Amino acid sequence: MTDNQPAITDEARHQATLIWDYHRMHHDVRPVDVAIGLGSHDLGVPVFCAELYRAGLFSTLVFTGGPNPTTPERFPRGEAVHFREHALDLGVPDTAILLETKARNTGENITFSRQVLAAAGIAPAWVLLVSMPYMERRSFATACKLWPEVEVICASQPLVFDDYLKSIGDDKMVIDMLVGDLQRVIEYPKLGFAIAQDVPEDVYAAFKALVAAGFDSRLLTA
Repeated sequence: MTDNQPAITDEARHQATLIWDYHRMHHDVRPVDVAIGLGSHDLGVPVFCAELYRAGLFSTLVFTGGPNPTTPERFPRGEAVHFREHALDLGVPDTAILLETKARNTGENITFSRQVLAAAGIAPAWVLLVSMPYMERRSFATACKLWPEVEVICASQPLVFDDYLKSIGDDKMVIDMLVGDLQRVIEYPKLGFAIAQDVPEDVYAAFKALVAAGFDSRLLTA
């Protein structure tokens, strides 16, 4: 940890865990018409997509996302391209995968994936969004706003917070992401980007405390 990084104290970890739990939607995963793997820095998304495909929960899978602005060196050819390659290695057939390679944010992930599906002649009634664990609630709120005619289920790898931290290897970045996503859950409905979500008082207090402690690199800029 460098001198300008906040300490990840037991209290900060507890606060982050509250926010982590809030971001998880805890939906029951069931068979759906299509799944959409939302682009990110986390290869856990295509891993879980492949697992759910092999379980027979869907026959069509869209991977969406261009180059990642947070970690562009991780997937230089774009998130969707790398996710597809990883899913192919895990046994998902190429015929089951559609690609969307231009999206730069969650709203575009939803809008452009919808367009890709329409171009393929697919009009789903039930859609499964597979994302990073702390992105579930924001992706749900975004899809409900932009694609209200479908039923949305959210899912992610079933990891507890500490195990997810170990899988990523950068505790500060993950907590910054948790905080940034919560701010977007709060602010995006005011901008017309998502439906509103209730935020419990203890979760909001944890958010304020972590921002004050310096976990702020992913906050929206004015």
